[in-house]
Amino acid sequence: METILQLQPALVWKNFHFLARIPRPSGREAEVREFIRDFSEKLGLETHVDDAGNVIVRKPATPGMENRQGVVLQAHLDMVPQKNSGKVHDFCRDPIETIVDGEWVRADGTTLGADNGIGVAAALAVLESGDLRHGPIEVLLTVDEESGMSGASGLQPGFLRGNILMNLDSEDEGELFIGCAGAVNAAFFFPYVAETLPYGYQGFRLAVTGLKGGHSGMDINLGRGNANKVMNRLLHRAYLRHGIRLASIDGGSLRNAIPREAFAHIAVLREKTEAFLEDVRSLGETIKKNELFSADPGLTIDLSPSALPDAAIDESTFSRLLKALHACPDGVMRMSADMQGLVETSNNLAIVKSRPGGIAIECLLRSSVDSSRDDLQLAIQCLFDLAGASCSFSGGYPGWKPDRGSSILKTMREVYEKTFGENARVSAVHAGLECGLIGAAYPRLDMISFGPTIRHPHSPGEKVHIGSVARFWKFLVETLECIPVG
Repeated sequence: METILQLQPALVWKNFHFLARIPRPSGREAEVREFIRDFSEKLGLETHVDDAGNVIVRKPATPGMENRQGVVLQAHLDMVPQKNSGKVHDFCRDPIETIVDGEWVRADGTTLGADNGIGVAAALAVLESGDLRHGPIEVLLTVDEESGMSGASGLQPGFLRGNILMNLDSEDEGELFIGCAGAVNAAFFFPYVAETLPYGYQGFRLAVTGLKGGHSGMDINLGRGNANKVMNRLLHRAYLRHGIRLASIDGGSLRNAIPREAFAHIAVLREKTEAFLEDVRSLGETIKKNELFSADPGLTIDLSPSALPDAAIDESTFSRLLKALHACPDGVMRMSADMQGLVETSNNLAIVKSRPGGIAIECLLRSSVDSSRDDLQLAIQCLFDLAGASCSFSGGYPGWKPDRGSSILKTMREVYEKTFGENARVSAVHAGLECGLIGAAYPRLDMISFGPTIRHPHSPGEKVHIGSVARFWKFLVETLECIPVG
């Protein structure tokens, strides 16, 4: 882990090293919050923790910069806890094992936490540095961004003093983001009756693994496989052709991560076993070679004998579940007509998990157009309602509408061109940045989002480009020096 301490910019990587050693999955930010409070108070800076658990630190302007507009540097403390199957790691106890791999920093079989640890580390570096020139600075570090944005949602009006908010949670260096999607969580539940299997069945364990997964906003347009959809196709055809029974299913783990793995415990009549095995093999090969070969070539489908289940989900519920999951939309629903290459509306069929008495399904619906999100929500609700499932929706938050006339956008485009001799790209992102919620509480804020290059966030393949961190830091430093007079 010490090797990242040899990287530049030293202050940023030092702080990221400290963050990597502190477990901080969503909802478990107490330890990292205390680290931040101690860090800031040792610097003699005004530090507060609000009722939502967010940390706010204020640093005065450097001499001669007191008349500049106040800047809020914003990032989130929590990270997504994802690991490869077989990797032994407790995200509530164990530090992240960081590895320098050529031009990238990655973790050892887990998410890295560069989303949004690099943004936090850069904000801490601004607080710590004694040789920067800047106006009044506030650092706002929110909690629970990855699992519900409750920190940003709980931010009270009147607490922040700045005029400009720089969100440090984007993942393409050289790109300035001026808008994001809103979202809503969807949950469905199928109650079932456990039935004893009659004589003559053989137990099997079906596993769908090896998919890339990724961020359900940033990566939703890459055509990657969804383990829940692949699993359902295999089960649905096997049910229709061979009458299989389902004992349990477990696919996906986080609403904002494209599911990489899914597992099912099933039962097949012995006389149909040979045809069933061939059917699963054939359909699996078709999906792998004809549909996902380019976008997700690592797909692995494993079918192995197992103990016969004690009971199975009743056949009526199983049939309705299969039909609903097969019909449930997943992936990109519509591309933006206003901004080329931007996904407007999508759905991620994130979790399918059985437990005693029922099967729970979770989706995350996103759209930069609130009315389109609402329409998709109603369509999916109608589908699961017809299938006999209960439906609930929660955690909805607004999108962030792009403002091409933004004053900070103009300043940062000029700074980027002067610093690097090229133009920064201007875009919006299909991910759910906290700017939408913060902007609702502070409509006067002029907001922008930027960051270093991060690939495969929300998956064990997450990595951050070392050179882009240096450019991100230089751009941040130069921008702070060029903030206009208030």
